[in-house]
Amino acid sequence: MSDDTNNKPTLTRKPLTLSRSLESGEVKQTFSHGRTNKVVVEVKRKRLVGKPGYAPEPEAAAPPPPPPPPPPPAAAPVAAAPAPAPVQPAPRPTGNDMLSRQERQAKLLREAEEARLSMLEESSRRETEQRAQRAEEERQRAQANREEAAAAPPPPVAEAVVPAVTAPVETVAEEANTDGAAPAPRRFTPVEAPKRPEREREEVKKAPHRPTRGAADDRRQSGKLTVTRALEGDDGARARSLAALKRAREKEKRSHGGGNRQVQVKQTRDVVVPETITVQELANRMAEKGSDLVKALFKMGMPVTINETIDQDTAELLVEEFGHNITRVSDSDVDIVNDEDVDATETMKSRPPVVTVMGHVDHGKTSLLDALRGANVVSGEAGGITQHIGAYQVKAKDGSVITFLDTPGHEAFTQMRQRGASVTDIVILVVAADDGLMPQTIEAIKHAKAANVPMIVAINKVDKEGANPQKVRERLLEHEVVVEAMGGEVQDVEVSALKKTGLDTLLEKLALQAEVMELKANPDRAAEAVVVEAQLDKGRGAVATVLVKRGTLKRGDIFVVGAQSGKVRALVNDKGQQVSEAGPATPVEVLGLTGVPSAGDVLTVVENEARAREVALYRKEQSTKVRTAQVTPNLENLFDNLSATRAMEYPVVIKGDVQGSVEAIVTALNNISTDDIKVRVLLAGVGGITESDMLLAAASNAPLIGFNVRPNAKAAALAKRDRVRLKYFDVIYHLTADIAKEMAGELGPEIIETVVGRAEVKDVFKSGKRDKAAGLLVTEGIIKKGLHARLTREDVIVSKTTIASLRRFKDNIDEVRAGLECGVVLADTNDVKAGDMLEVFEIEERERTL
Repeated sequence: MSDDTNNKPTLTRKPLTLSRSLESGEVKQTFSHGRTNKVVVEVKRKRLVGKPGYAPEPEAAAPPPPPPPPPPPAAAPVAAAPAPAPVQPAPRPTGNDMLSRQERQAKLLREAEEARLSMLEESSRRETEQRAQRAEEERQRAQANREEAAAAPPPPVAEAVVPAVTAPVETVAEEANTDGAAPAPRRFTPVEAPKRPEREREEVKKAPHRPTRGAADDRRQSGKLTVTRALEGDDGARARSLAALKRAREKEKRSHGGGNRQVQVKQTRDVVVPETITVQELANRMAEKGSDLVKALFKMGMPVTINETIDQDTAELLVEEFGHNITRVSDSDVDIVNDEDVDATETMKSRPPVVTVMGHVDHGKTSLLDALRGANVVSGEAGGITQHIGAYQVKAKDGSVITFLDTPGHEAFTQMRQRGASVTDIVILVVAADDGLMPQTIEAIKHAKAANVPMIVAINKVDKEGANPQKVRERLLEHEVVVEAMGGEVQDVEVSALKKTGLDTLLEKLALQAEVMELKANPDRAAEAVVVEAQLDKGRGAVATVLVKRGTLKRGDIFVVGAQSGKVRALVNDKGQQVSEAGPATPVEVLGLTGVPSAGDVLTVVENEARAREVALYRKEQSTKVRTAQVTPNLENLFDNLSATRAMEYPVVIKGDVQGSVEAIVTALNNISTDDIKVRVLLAGVGGITESDMLLAAASNAPLIGFNVRPNAKAAALAKRDRVRLKYFDVIYHLTADIAKEMAGELGPEIIETVVGRAEVKDVFKSGKRDKAAGLLVTEGIIKKGLHARLTREDVIVSKTTIASLRRFKDNIDEVRAGLECGVVLADTNDVKAGDMLEVFEIEERERTL
């Protein structure tokens, strides 16, 4: 069945195909270590197209380069062309012929590659020789031209000299032909081709395969001229840097010079030395070794270390000994001293007076200012008392402007009143006609006298029932304040802030006093102001209320105030309006500070931000030194420190709305401290209560006092979680009373012992199986049952107990008076002997007050 299938004719015919032009075979490759590999190689036959009637010629090796053509032969008769031979079909190659053809083809390729490389080397050698020959000819030609030019006379017209190009670059010299002749032929400067290393040539010769395209490109481009090579002039070789050449020359000098080197001349420096400087810092400024300075100080008899501080005189000796020049500087060179800067008389112009209103609390100071300004400030104050310094400007009927400063009257705001008196020109002392002179009134008088400023007494509340202005004038005599009505120089005015009577008279007397004083300032200079109050506003940042003393403060000025610096971003007047500038005696709020300054700091405008930062940094360092300075121990402060360690501490965290209020709170809390308990202020800051404040209070278990401030949402959540005690106040005397009560509670009730009687032990008897009874003779006072008793033997306390039983003639009694005998049984002790003394006392607990 299979035979039938194989012999069955097919209906389809074979497909038409071209004859195969590819012949395949296998090449066995042998490697080291016995490794072999078989590669299938396909050889593509070359299609030969010959003349009709001629058989194709067998393949031959590549012919060598053709020799130069011979001269043409003489004319010969033309021979007849031979008859075409018949075309013989090529025999079909077998397997062995195919393999030999592959080997022959590989051999031919190797021979062709070697021939090509040889031709390339030969052509490169010829080109090199030609270039060298051309360069020599060019050199000889240039030498001949120079000789001819030297022998010929100088031409009348100077010729332009073209500088020679030192790099091996091809140049074209074109000569101008003014006669219209044909241009001179182009001359080229030969360029020597870069030589290939011999090792690379040998590798190229040995390589059995065709080089890669990249290597061929590098070899092809190696002889080309580029802009970089033309400018460098070293055929692309990397040049040594100037520093490397310098080091090489120095090394060569050292090697040739040996020990005959010249000694380097020591450099003399100008050393800036402040009032105090450390040895290390001085060594750095002198560019000397610190150990050398320490040795020199040891020789001077000063055994110091490198980190110790020396004074300016010692530093001068060191600087001169090492051959340098000293430049002494003081703190004033860095810091700004405003007292030395005095304005010329011709630059002075009139300025408004600055008036500070002072007096006792609730005597009507703010109400008087409200009546003058036509405002109602007192209605917005907590408790009806002023707790901040307020700055206002009032315009009188005649057009003159007066600046008022309203100071608090509470006893805790002593520093505020002192600041107000120090920056003012005139003080208005407000005294209530129905109340007379009070402690803060007397304090205001002392501040005004210390500041040496004139005073005007305003006797307020004259419309009130029971007012007696004459009594106020008489009481003022006790403090050496004599009013004009009693023959003195101090002006006094009877006013009523509620009925607005006497206000015009008060303004007239203020204008008269200011005219007599001839107040002047220079507005055309850099501004200088005093910080009246400072606070940290949530939306505006650090804000300071300043009073300009001289100059004009403008928006954009760079300033330094205390240990803070900044740039004026905005100026706001007392009416809440933004202004572009503020002249002398004008109160404004300044925005743009980097931090909250202290009240009383001086604001000074400087030339640039670098100067402001320098002064602020110096002042901050000075304050840190003062704060961390160690006091030399002596007997006095040694005992003070011991008592302070024995006293209990009451830690508090204080946050207030303004700097002045925080200062007043800290002062008031320190004043209520006693020898038994002292207030320890962990933090006293300005602004709202934050998370960090809560964490500090929670860590130290201290109450957090907020004066006119409240915590934010996150801080309130922390307070609830950590159970921090928050105390909010808006009146300062409420705060001090509450803290004093808590401090007293920390100490506990006060225990008072009262001795009731004393008795002498005459004999000791047994009482029951274990107890002992003491027979006593009462020497003074009385002996009561159940009282506390103290048993002493030779003035040494033996035991402290109570009287458990008291008898006289076998009868239980409650008390025995002096001169009588009795028997007692003491609780908790049987250590009783004849001759002991028994002291009976009562214990009373009282509520402690500070």
